[in-house]
Amino acid sequence: MPDLQEIIAGCKKMEKRAQRKLYDMYAPLFLGIAFRYSKSKEDAEDILQESFVKILTRIDQYSETGSFEGWMKKILVNTAISHYRTSQKHDFHKDFDSIAETSIEDYEIDSSEFNREELLKSINQLPSGFKIIFNLYAIEGYKHREISEMLEISIGTSKSQYSRARAMLQTKLEELKKEKIKIMTK
Repeated sequence: MPDLQEIIAGCKKMEKRAQRKLYDMYAPLFLGIAFRYSKSKEDAEDILQESFVKILTRIDQYSETGSFEGWMKKILVNTAISHYRTSQKHDFHKDFDSIAETSIEDYEIDSSEFNREELLKSINQLPSGFKIIFNLYAIEGYKHREISEMLEISIGTSKSQYSRARAMLQTKLEELKKEKIKIMTK
């Protein structure tokens, strides 16, 4: 199997075989990331396809310094945000600056209590704007300043929506925990 550098070189030459190998190598991982930002599997697949078109047409812009996977993920996340904007532009620009921050008393999620599917399902049940900001901040590691620039919202809106997303997620996970205990005690 050719190494990643050979695949990248082949993609820069527009070789179909190299493009297919790159897609096969990263599509499963990237579909999972796209799904975190979308409402449905079909939307996630659209984001994935659009992202790979951008990756393959812009691959000559990759400077080969830094992580290639990170470069591709940035394109994927930006594509997901663009997709979100076009499909939900009215929901996101509500004025959340006036909403008070929700205190969640240093709540930490004990990942041993929930499996990956339960956590992802709970995150996907968040309202779209909250889910996008939660993913960008908590999972992708962006700062609120960066999120505010990407989504064209204020830093306060980003912080408020993240806080509310965490509070909603906490509530969902507490309910799930109670259900699991209820089932175990039967």
